[in-house]
Amino acid sequence: MTDRPPNGAGAIIAAEAAARRRRKRYSAERRFRRYGILSVFLALGALCLLIGSMTAKGWSAFFQTYIVLEIELPRVELAPGGRVDRAALHDANYVTYLRRALRAQVPDVQSRRDLRSLYRLLSGGAGLELQKRILSDTSLIGGKFRFAAVASDDVDQFVKGHITAGGGGKISARQAGWIKLLGAAGMVERRFNVGLFSNGDSREPELAGILGAIMGSLFTMAVTVLLSFPLGVAAAIYLQEFAPGNRWTDLVEVNINNLAAVPSIVFGLLGLAVFLSFFGMPRSAPLVGGIVLALMTLPTIIIAGRAALGAVPPSIREAAIGMGASPMQVVMHHVLPLAFPGILTGAIIGAARALGETAPLLLIGMVAFIVDIPRGISDPATVLPVQIYLWADSPERAFEERTAAATLVLLAFLIIMNLVAVIMRKKFERRW
Repeated sequence: MTDRPPNGAGAIIAAEAAARRRRKRYSAERRFRRYGILSVFLALGALCLLIGSMTAKGWSAFFQTYIVLEIELPRVELAPGGRVDRAALHDANYVTYLRRALRAQVPDVQSRRDLRSLYRLLSGGAGLELQKRILSDTSLIGGKFRFAAVASDDVDQFVKGHITAGGGGKISARQAGWIKLLGAAGMVERRFNVGLFSNGDSREPELAGILGAIMGSLFTMAVTVLLSFPLGVAAAIYLQEFAPGNRWTDLVEVNINNLAAVPSIVFGLLGLAVFLSFFGMPRSAPLVGGIVLALMTLPTIIIAGRAALGAVPPSIREAAIGMGASPMQVVMHHVLPLAFPGILTGAIIGAARALGETAPLLLIGMVAFIVDIPRGISDPATVLPVQIYLWADSPERAFEERTAAATLVLLAFLIIMNLVAVIMRKKFERRW
């Protein structure tokens, strides 16, 4: 016969085995918790690294270099006979007055070659800026006034320390000397770059802005939300509350889940083949871009909407039906208000994804060079991610910092949208 330990010893062995298993479980839970905390910190570190690198590259784009000049506008040239003619003001050559004022500050420049080098210190659009100033205040004609002319992108990069003078660079040693001379006289200033937020795109980096891209993004997102949100919510309500459970409904659900995983460029191909080629809709317009992004966002809204509707307890429906409410009244008066925070969160997250999309918009022509600010959904436009793509592909050094600055603006919009989604969910969320 086999010797067996008494019952008391067996109970002790069983208790020790249970204690060892419990300690293993607790150790596994602690490791899992530490891994989770570590993953959160890694994600935050990656985000901080991204934002930090973009800030280091792009913060200088929020400031622009100006050359402050003493401008003199002879009345005999701009207002002959003592009468201001706005048509003549439009046709006047303002670059001449800028060059005249700049040359007066550096009188030792005589040769044509040196004069061309001196004039290149000013931006090619400085004359247009002076024209806008005169047209807004014609009382300046006939006197002298200080005008901050936009410096060229090479001067701006030199003042910011991104490029050096001489050695075959874009700023010669002589131009660097003139810049230092003007700076010593207090005529070189760095100011907040208002033009970055008030101008459209430009071939000149110092004049390029993101207002056109921001307006294009707003118009595109307006079309996207107006189409995708009501359709997505209606589809979610029908599939979750009213659709019969059969093979056709299952097929629709499977296709919706598959569409949520389709690459975004496929939707761009759809827009190119259907909306542009077949229906002949305007190319590079926020209307087409909004429709394409609405199709891409619909599956996300439907899935989030169904999840929010399914999270409402069945007792809510049963109580409403017990009080005599119709199925439509149950959904519209009881279920939908309770599920609306989750639906709205899904819609905002889907819109944030659409705001950062580039690939589908490239295929429908929103990659075009657009200078004018769009006024409506049918005007040619681009969006902020595409604008970043265009600037990143430009060879000028000054566009590099503007690319990073535009990326910071886009990240700010995305962070704000996600924060709004979290805040609204926390504010309206109900727990049962």
